[in-house]
Amino acid sequence: MQLTLYVHAAVMPFGDSHAMRLALITDAWEPQTNGVVSTLRHTCRELEARGVEVLRVTPQGFPSVPCPSYPELRLSMPPRGHLDRLLGDFRPDALHIATEGTLGLAARNWCLRNRRRFSTAYHTQFPEYVRARWPIPLGVSYSYLRWFHGAASATMVSTPSMREVLAQRGFRRLRHWGRGVDTELFRPQPRMDDIPVFTCLGRVAVEKNVEAFLALDLPGRKEVIGDGPARIDLQRRYPDAVFHGTLRGEALARQLAHASVLVFPSRTDTFGLVMLEAMACGVPVAAYPVTGPVDVITQGATGVMDTDLRVAALAALALDRDAVHAHALTRSWRASALEFLGNLVPAQAALRARVRRGRQAAAAS
Repeated sequence: MQLTLYVHAAVMPFGDSHAMRLALITDAWEPQTNGVVSTLRHTCRELEARGVEVLRVTPQGFPSVPCPSYPELRLSMPPRGHLDRLLGDFRPDALHIATEGTLGLAARNWCLRNRRRFSTAYHTQFPEYVRARWPIPLGVSYSYLRWFHGAASATMVSTPSMREVLAQRGFRRLRHWGRGVDTELFRPQPRMDDIPVFTCLGRVAVEKNVEAFLALDLPGRKEVIGDGPARIDLQRRYPDAVFHGTLRGEALARQLAHASVLVFPSRTDTFGLVMLEAMACGVPVAAYPVTGPVDVITQGATGVMDTDLRVAALAALALDRDAVHAHALTRSWRASALEFLGNLVPAQAALRARVRRGRQAAAAS
């Protein structure tokens, strides 16, 4: 079996004594399209631009099987010896395990066997997602996640409200890691419609609550950008809505900028990166007042939150798009990446100086 290694060619090689080496292990990676992948991709780009050598350990390098009920997601089956050699040869100064799947679990086991400290991140409300698909109690899923993250020296969370939720459930050593937005790609553009266009952007799956958006009585037109296991059924039952499927890059930014309002119906997101992307386009957001939106939306300025999603969507139409765009300009991926870097822990005590120098060099660049 051939392993696919993702190490930025422009950065110093493995043996260089000056570059800080970070091993980033994630079950979520391209070609998946979601907030986790986008966050990790931008973080890697920013860190590499500042001299950090990043080894991406992703499902693309290992055999995998489709996730039950969600075949678009692949579960890696990493042979122990291959992962051992990969991480051992790279000799990371810091290790970050981004996800709690099979690849993340294998990396966690490697760290514990080799007495390496590591950090983790809480990107997804996994228990709520699981309960939406199978009758598994929340307590069971949270017990697994407490066990998984409990071995980490730091667990990064994206918002203060999410940090509070996890602390109440017994998670420890929590550190804040905010998100950014690409304001060069996501920007205001001329709208092509004279009627209101309400847009939902994200994975079309039961846990994203897309049907709550489609069922709203709203003027104008509803559009859905994204794909997922629920799309075929929802497209059949809501024929008046426009389903664009997965869009990327400029095509995504252009379609999003044409929206009058981004309607974010999810009740289970830890953050909701698409809300920042919409704001960068000058598009206000309508959402429920739940974890994620309460930390991203400035009520009455960048969006409207209400327990009645229709009320929120109609009220958001009246917001100043220039003010919405201006708010998004304060959120950069550079700042997010530097916060991430500050949260990393040295894999061994002897590496503290190297990690400290890596942080200082990145902050100065």
